[in-house]
Amino acid sequence: MGLFGRKKEKVVDWSEKYKIQEKKTAGEKGDSSNLGFLGNLASVSNSSSNDYVNLNEGEEKKNKLARRLLDMTNRMEDLSNQIYHLKQRVELLERKLKVSFSREA
Repeated sequence: MGLFGRKKEKVVDWSEKYKIQEKKTAGEKGDSSNLGFLGNLASVSNSSSNDYVNLNEGEEKKNKLARRLLDMTNRMEDLSNQIYHLKQRVELLERKLKVSFSREA
């Protein structure tokens, strides 16, 4: 069934990455099963350290994003203040020159 009456003959398989990851995981499990209980300890140790590394990477990315957002917010606020001050200066100059411009808002 196609979208808006058009039929698509091509099919995109997005599960390929998942299949590769499953093969890799199965390969790692196979390696650890050859070592017996020491392999199990090693796999548990590796998975917990990988989880810890992934957690740290996630926290690091989160902190980096928070800093970027804060910097962008501060920059926008500074620019808004500059625009306000420029408007004030223009109005002052208009009053001094007694010029009235038609303003469209």
